[in-house]
Amino acid sequence: MQDIPILYEDPDCVILNKPAGLAVQGGVGIKKSLDILLEERLGYKIFLVHRLDRDTSGCILVAKNRQAAHRYQVLFTSRGLRKTYRALCSGSLHPARGTIQEPLTLRGQVKAAITRYRCVQKNDRYSYVELELQTGRMHQIRRHLALIGHPIIGDDKYGDFSLNKRLAKEYRLKHLLLHAYELEFPLFPHGRMVRVQAPLPDYFALFVQRVMEHE
Repeated sequence: MQDIPILYEDPDCVILNKPAGLAVQGGVGIKKSLDILLEERLGYKIFLVHRLDRDTSGCILVAKNRQAAHRYQVLFTSRGLRKTYRALCSGSLHPARGTIQEPLTLRGQVKAAITRYRCVQKNDRYSYVELELQTGRMHQIRRHLALIGHPIIGDDKYGDFSLNKRLAKEYRLKHLLLHAYELEFPLFPHGRMVRVQAPLPDYFALFVQRVMEHE
C-alpha cells in the first residue's frame, strides 16, 4: 500500500508500519493520511482504534469492522494490549532501567502518567531505549523524556533544539527518533497472543549504529 508495509492481517484487523510524516487521520489541511490510503486499497470503511503522532513511525492497528473496533478499543483502554516503543534520546540515562512517574497537564487538568523504560544501549551522549506506556497521555513519551532531561532526538516540540540543528547539519537527520516497535494482543475468541514487530526505519537504525559506534 504505497510504501506502507502490512505487518499482520486477519479478518478483523490489519497492522501497518506507518512511516514518519504521515498523519493517521484525515482532516482540514491534510491531503494524505493513513486512513484514506487504507480505505482506498481495501475498498471499504476502516475503523481507527488508536493513534500515533504524525512524526512517530511504527505499528498501528486498524479494525476492519465495527465489532472488532469496539473490542480493540476496550483492549487499549484496559491495557489488555501491550505497546512497546523505541527511542533515541540525548544523554546517558541513569539508572539504565526505571519508571518515570511525572504528572502531565492536559487541557488545564493534571493527570497521572507512568512510563517504564530500559536502555537497550547507551554511551556518554545518547541512550537507545525501549519504553512501555502504563498510561496513555498525549505526547507522553516525548514529554516524560524531556522532563527528566533526556529529550528524544529530532523532537521539534519538546527537544533540544540546538542539538537537533547540529545533527540535521552533520547527519542530515530530519525525523523524530521515536518508533512504535511492537504490539502484543490476544486474538478473539480463543485468546491466543499475537506479537507484531515493526523494523526500525533505515534512517533510525543507521543513526543509532553511527552514534553508538563513533560518538
